[in-house]
Amino acid sequence: MTTEKISEKRINGAQAVIKSLEMEGVEVIFGYPGGAILPVYDPLIDTPIRHILVRHEQGAGHMAEGYAHATGKPGVCMVTSGPAATNVVTALADAYLDSVPMVCITGQVALPNIGTDAFQEVDTTGITRSITKHNYLVTKAEDIPRIIHEAFHIATTGRPGPVLVDIPKSIVAANNPDAHFDWYYPDTIDLPGYNPEFEINVEQINQAVEMLLEAERPVLYVGGGVLKARAAEVLLELAELGDIPVVTTLMARGAFPDSHELCLGMPGMHGNYTAITAIQKSDLLIAMGSRFDDRVTGKVDAFAPEAKVVHVDIDPAEHGKIRAPELAIAGDCNDVMKAIVAKIVSDSAKFADHTAWRDTIRGWQERYPLVYEQSEEGEYLKPQFVIEQIAQSCPADTIVTAGVGQHQMWASQFWKFDHPYTWINSGGLGTMGFSIPAAIGAKAAMPDRMVWAIDGDGCFQMTAQELITAAVDKIPVKVALINNAYLGMVRQWQELFYDERYSEVHFGYDVPDYVKWSESMGCAAFKVDKIDDVRSTIDKANAINDRPVVIDFRCLSSEKVYPMVVAGGPNDDVIVHPSQAEEN
Repeated sequence: MTTEKISEKRINGAQAVIKSLEMEGVEVIFGYPGGAILPVYDPLIDTPIRHILVRHEQGAGHMAEGYAHATGKPGVCMVTSGPAATNVVTALADAYLDSVPMVCITGQVALPNIGTDAFQEVDTTGITRSITKHNYLVTKAEDIPRIIHEAFHIATTGRPGPVLVDIPKSIVAANNPDAHFDWYYPDTIDLPGYNPEFEINVEQINQAVEMLLEAERPVLYVGGGVLKARAAEVLLELAELGDIPVVTTLMARGAFPDSHELCLGMPGMHGNYTAITAIQKSDLLIAMGSRFDDRVTGKVDAFAPEAKVVHVDIDPAEHGKIRAPELAIAGDCNDVMKAIVAKIVSDSAKFADHTAWRDTIRGWQERYPLVYEQSEEGEYLKPQFVIEQIAQSCPADTIVTAGVGQHQMWASQFWKFDHPYTWINSGGLGTMGFSIPAAIGAKAAMPDRMVWAIDGDGCFQMTAQELITAAVDKIPVKVALINNAYLGMVRQWQELFYDERYSEVHFGYDVPDYVKWSESMGCAAFKVDKIDDVRSTIDKANAINDRPVVIDFRCLSSEKVYPMVVAGGPNDDVIVHPSQAEEN
């Protein structure tokens, strides 16, 4: 391995960690110090890297995710051993399932103490092996630069994901002679067996183009992989070139402009009727960076029964895992779509006539739009209305984060996304408490952009303490608390499938007092329970930029998310809004 000599000066392991992060271009670390990682926090004082002190290690992980979603660059978090490492496990699992590039550095007990049940010792690499793309236990100080370099390479190449580096205290201790070495930084990577890049297969591209040209009812089924590949621009080009309708999964919202006539919106359990049904009736499904998640497919045997499938994914393990494709292409979505477009253009290829298909789709759109009924006099607010009002009052490139539950679905449905990389949420793991720390991470990355967190009262109570972080570090995020006094999605299921037996889902509106709590954390805070006050309060929040803002929107408890496909049921059985039920 060739190396770049920075200087002949000897350096200790702790200094090497920070210097290695500098070499990787790290701008910000989200972290929380403790005994085993404490030596690394000392040289942090002398670095230009910004450190944001979180209030819980899970928050550090979600902030790193928010940073990565917003920028495309790897987020970095750093915590100590034992309970700190186990606290960050949720964020690692979340990043793993949603393919988020992240590097997590954890402290570990001294090398001689590993395996002795020492204070704050856990088998961090063992615990995280199944929820990281790769992980390391460093055993020599001189390996730190190489391992950090490899960690960033692995996290950001191929299918992105989290990489954990576990570092024993003894090899970063300044008073340990064995923790010192001559500084170097590698300029190459040597990872036998790790080959994440794929050459474009010309025959496969030709076959994909042939299938596209012949299809009469094609649909581009776009997943989060398109955003990870930074491929929104070529996606638009391909869709327009072939007059191909586009559905964007929960993880791909914004990858294709909602305002575009070819955009059908989100498919899946709580997608809109047109997106769900277009997939079901398609004769060709071009799956771009999507993994046929169960929330999209419903009953797999009944999913898109007439469609041939072209599946493009950077991870060959996804091919055939759920649905066997007629054509599987391993590759970066950006590269593959560019090759498809180039082939079509160079051949002056002609597509089949999609007029009848587009007319059918327009019919569904007209009959089954996303709808809700406004609150009656004296009722609490409808959450859909609140989200629409926020969206209409914000810049088009506002970054939106969401927790998990009803508010997440309403945010995806009723916020119109015309810019990529503006929607950040927890998809695969469905992590409650994701929204606020992810918003802080995104705002730290993009300080000039407006960032709103759409949160539920259940999610808010899990990670609201990170608003202290936002206030102290002057990261002015804005939080819309969709407060319906319940674990809303669980309540909806209990109402529909458990004979309205509401078991352990009721929180109540007033304990805690969200305004007082938020103010005590350094936020501006407001409570809104009347329709006439919604827009004016949002405008007031948008004008505050010196501290975080929380608005407690009192929303109707009984409101449900529609459309809905029952878990495990066929996508043909879409439950639409009651006002549309007679038409279905």
